[in-house]
Amino acid sequence: MAYRKPSPAGLSPATRITQEIIARLEAGTKPWVQPWRGVPVSRPLRACGIPYRGMNVFWLWMVADMCGYASPYWMTYNQAKTLGAQVRKGEKSTFAIFYKSYTKEVEAPDTGEKSDEARRVLKAYPVFNADQVEGLPERFHPAITLDLVEPEGREAELDAYFAAIPVNLRHQGCEAYYEPTPDRVTMPPASLFSGFDHYYATLAHELSHWTGHSSRLARDLKNRFGTAAYAAEELVAELSSAMLGAQLGLPVTHLDSHASYIEHWLKLLREDDRAILTAAAKAEEASSLLLKLGGRAIADVADEPEDVALAA
Repeated sequence: MAYRKPSPAGLSPATRITQEIIARLEAGTKPWVQPWRGVPVSRPLRACGIPYRGMNVFWLWMVADMCGYASPYWMTYNQAKTLGAQVRKGEKSTFAIFYKSYTKEVEAPDTGEKSDEARRVLKAYPVFNADQVEGLPERFHPAITLDLVEPEGREAELDAYFAAIPVNLRHQGCEAYYEPTPDRVTMPPASLFSGFDHYYATLAHELSHWTGHSSRLARDLKNRFGTAAYAAEELVAELSSAMLGAQLGLPVTHLDSHASYIEHWLKLLREDDRAILTAAAKAEEASSLLLKLGGRAIADVADEPEDVALAA
């Protein structure tokens, strides 16, 4: 349940993997513990069925988790063609890593004697999950072993409210997050939630991040909070979803209350006694926009003494 920062282009495979693991740990998730339901848990597999090893196991697990892939199989573009299949148009590859060994002639600094030294360099190659490929044999798609049941508490009125908000929304994987670059909210299927109230509350949180896009509220907190902008954005979304929850009758206690966020917020508030005021004002803007888009707008009355407001 977070604002997903875009990954800088041109990072090395090792850096990308490390950054993703750090982000998951900071969000209170152990990336090596798989939360999947309904499909057999497996190591990632090559097209030939041989399991990946080492860091590829955890990296491809994370990618599958983020993208909602159910198949454990990964393959190159050419491997898919060899199988008589085709990567779907518009699908993006990820990468698998391997070490390439080579020898280099080195010269001893003291004697000048030359010798060959064995070295290894980290390399990467592009792969696609079988779920991104059309025309593969059935063995590449494991059968569902558990029927996912829709949770209780679905409300037609709330469905209509959220449907009225013109967001690019997709349901896949088991994480909820907003990505600013594609301007997209990703939600897990409702069947993964304990109840529809938690599904709605989580969606309200991610939509609060969505309001900050440059085409809407253009919420740029970097000038105000500097390096603490990420924590401030999460605080804005937390407060906004609390306001929405109060208006729509939704719980918010299960949202981003884990230790890492609270630690960042405490640091932010201790260093800046006006930070909470700014965050609350930004949260009010976010929740007001979402209520308006969903047809639940609140009358705009300034926060001032009641006798002054009535006299206005």
